[in-house]
Amino acid sequence: MEWPMRASYQPFGDILAANNPKLRLFTVPKLKANEPVDNVKSAWDETSPASVSNFSAVAYYFGMKLQKDLGVPVGMIHTSWGGSPAEVWMRDGVLGENPEYKRDIVDVFQGQLEKFEKSVAQWEQEKADAAKAGKEFKKGRPWGIWKPGELYNGMIAPLIPYAIKGAIWYQGESNADRAGQYRRLLPAMIRDWRKQFGEGNFPFYIVSLANFQASNAEPRDNNWAELREAQVLTAKNVPNCGLALAIDIGDAGDIHPKNKQEVGRRLALCALAQTYGKKVEYSGPWYRSMKVNGNKIALKFDHVDGGLVAKGGKLTGFAIAGADHKFVWADAAIDGKTVVVSSPEIAQPVAVRYAWDINPVCNLYNQAGLPAVPFRTDDWPPLIQPAK
Repeated sequence: MEWPMRASYQPFGDILAANNPKLRLFTVPKLKANEPVDNVKSAWDETSPASVSNFSAVAYYFGMKLQKDLGVPVGMIHTSWGGSPAEVWMRDGVLGENPEYKRDIVDVFQGQLEKFEKSVAQWEQEKADAAKAGKEFKKGRPWGIWKPGELYNGMIAPLIPYAIKGAIWYQGESNADRAGQYRRLLPAMIRDWRKQFGEGNFPFYIVSLANFQASNAEPRDNNWAELREAQVLTAKNVPNCGLALAIDIGDAGDIHPKNKQEVGRRLALCALAQTYGKKVEYSGPWYRSMKVNGNKIALKFDHVDGGLVAKGGKLTGFAIAGADHKFVWADAAIDGKTVVVSSPEIAQPVAVRYAWDINPVCNLYNQAGLPAVPFRTDDWPPLIQPAK
């Protein structure tokens, strides 16, 4: 979410054209705090080339589309810190009062802090020894660690009780190694934000993790796939939430993909349809159900928007397994509003997965040009187990 307009994909035309007094921008300065603060040193700016250049690109494109399509003034508050885990955006009370979060997040922090302080002391000693010996020292300083609650205290608390309409959330990479926990952590954060702001169940729209790194040759378990599943479950089960996909607009070589225009547009589609009641398709195909027919499985979807599309040719991204839980790539074909999958290697299939990898090769879309939501039909234990 932090990625600025100036660094997004071909932004200069949009930056130069950014003169819209009906779209106002507010950026919360970065601040880590041990206790909640009650003031924020910033100001509202009218949209201009100067103000938008450093503004969150996703937030700008989201707000710009809402303002143009709705024809009303829109204000965007940008508060983010790249690379942060979800727990630093959560109130201390929520973390400390929950036995799981206290054990696995709050209590773990003290040990992490002690380890970090020792590594910094060692680094400083090595640097001093090198200087004393007249040697070049190139070793970088150890990376800092995140303290649970510190960004909530410094960058969310001072906004309360400002009247807000909703929130967009673009985060998850830093929690991918705890994907099982994220299924509970993100909903807990959403519930508490809603409670603190006092605006009821305000809309909360989530960006699913973009594709990243190399594609795998064979089907596999993957923590990014499981993190995406946690995001899907949150969007599905938490009231007034939605999901915008970035599974097809990432960059294998860059964890910060540049195409923020499309991310913002897809988020805006969610808001236009789910919050403002506009008759627009806002989601790609969303798995609904499956039926086993001999050695084939037929899959049904919601959000087909007139039909399913295999973008670019043969349908890809589906894997199929039997009762042994061993997945192989499936032959997949569109049949009206269903997808039929099979494999000569699996005589009695029981489960299907789609786009289940950090960078899946997948191409199922609907007629609106929106990609299918990654899914699995099985409920087999995930790679990253929830804490006991």
